Amino acid sequence: MEKTISKAQKYQAKIVEALKPQFNYTNIMQTPRLEKICINAGIGDATNDPKLLEAAAAELEAITGQKPVLTRAKKAIATFKLRENQAIGAKVTLRGEKMWNFVENLVNIALPRVRDFKGLPFNSFDGQGNYTIGIKEQIIFTEINFDQINRVRGFNVTFVTSTSNKDESRALLKAIGLPIVTK
Repeated sequence: MEKTISKAQKYQAKIVEALKPQFNYTNIMQTPRLEKICINAGIGDATNDPKLLEAAAAELEAITGQKPVLTRAKKAIATFKLRENQAIGAKVTLRGEKMWNFVENLVNIALPRVRDFKGLPFNSFDGQGNYTIGIKEQIIFTEINFDQINRVRGFNVTFVTSTSNKDESRALLKAIGLPIVTK
């Protein structure tokens, strides 16, 4: 009987083989891993119209296949008509098989649909080896029906890695297939 291999196992095997000789790892546990992907959408207009937040959450759910959690304001800001604990955004944290499905969808389908796409920015790494990109339009994903959206929105996608080294993190994300532009 043939054993089925998950996407996570395929990616992990591909990544380990690509990074092991590059950084002279002696053990496969030394290779960096993609731990999770955090997707965050801030909806500033949700203070006036809560239906915008519901629509954004539904779109995030369609894109990721997972129900988003609403984010709430930590403090009140009168100039923005914002009350404490008011829902102002949505976020999703992907791990495991759903994370790898999202990566495959992003790399192979969504990013090639971006107009004048020349690659992802080189300098979007933070000090902990995480990489964040901004998606300007949710309509690049095939799960979104263009006729049913009421407003074009963007969101942030953060790739959280197990390494704090920028070079190792960059090599990991390139091995996964993200089209990061070199300097």
